[in-house]
Amino acid sequence: MSHAYKPIDCAFHDALLEAATLRRLVEIVFRDEAGQIQTFHDRIRDVFTRAGEEFLVLERGQMIRLDHLL
Repeated sequence: MSHAYKPIDCAFHDALLEAATLRRLVEIVFRDEAGQIQTFHDRIRDVFTRAGEEFLVLERGQMIRLDHLL
């Protein structure tokens, strides 16, 4: 990533964890590395932190940095 990670709101983080735990089908809208808006309908497999940045992984294997979510 070319810019510093900006932490997301705790309530939003909790909602992502809940969706992952309950295996809910969710709509994920985010800005990709090229700056394009992408939308996926999938389940969240994992939410984790690596090197001070937070990510989610979708069932399809897509990894998205949480501060790229819209």
